[in-house]
Amino acid sequence: MRLDAALAQVFDDYSRSQLSQWLKEGALTVDGDRLRPRAPVRGGEEVRLRVPDTPISAAQPEAIALDVVHADASIIVLNKPVGLVVHPAAGHREGTLVNALLYFAPELAALPRAGIVHRLDKETTGLLVVARTAAAQTNLVRQLQERTVHREYRALVQGVLISGGTVDLPIGRHPIDRKRMAVVAGGKPAVTHYRVLERLRAHTLLEVRLDTGRTHQIRVHMAKLGHPVVGDPAYGGRPRPVRGMTPEAAVALGEFRRQALHAAVLGLVHPRTGAECRFEAPLPADFQALLEALQADATQAGEDARGP
Repeated sequence: MRLDAALAQVFDDYSRSQLSQWLKEGALTVDGDRLRPRAPVRGGEEVRLRVPDTPISAAQPEAIALDVVHADASIIVLNKPVGLVVHPAAGHREGTLVNALLYFAPELAALPRAGIVHRLDKETTGLLVVARTAAAQTNLVRQLQERTVHREYRALVQGVLISGGTVDLPIGRHPIDRKRMAVVAGGKPAVTHYRVLERLRAHTLLEVRLDTGRTHQIRVHMAKLGHPVVGDPAYGGRPRPVRGMTPEAAVALGEFRRQALHAAVLGLVHPRTGAECRFEAPLPADFQALLEALQADATQAGEDARGP
């Protein structure tokens, strides 16, 4: 296999062009050597990647409102709104969470990635923790690696699930569409636990817990089960009103333009005090309105079934 293709599978958090650039710069080596992106590899080589610190200092502070759930000298816990990009990137140099954080806490300019240790997709809402010191950042990264951070989501999915379960399937870049992820042989281990909270007429509200934190993990695993997250066009969750649905529910479903996914609970060990911390964030208004419309539709369906 070409080296750049193999690296794209191993380091699937980064684009092939970024990996090729790091090869040229020497930040990425194979058996200690600098190779060209198209060099052939056969397996068994030792690859080392030293990710250069993101030039956060180039990002400008912006007075963007933040929903701060908790803040102290070591951490900031935020409830991220829909539509907010976490990291600056091509096409999103301004108006990101990093820009907002640099305004809220200017000292974060001295930390890699402005203290951010994990992220949420642009259209996913909910809880994020940000480190305010290098020691806190190292500690939180270790907690994530050791899978001791508790992350609990609310997901509205298509179809009616009978019971909860666990999905243990590896995830990697889609072999054709590199902007998407997929369940692929040789992907990174990914474990998702889900529990039924409420069954509706043609949808199910789930509590989802992650043992791992792969890109798009919940969205990919739910789609693999045949129950994609509502409103997720990338993985088959486009709105699908069902026969007999109330007009209000059909409209609410059709107007919901993002994945119905919310990071509701975050549990961690405080990096300075060692105390067990638990934070919660309620469903955002658009998610709550959709859920209430579908609940009213389910109630109406039950009344119709019972008859006069």
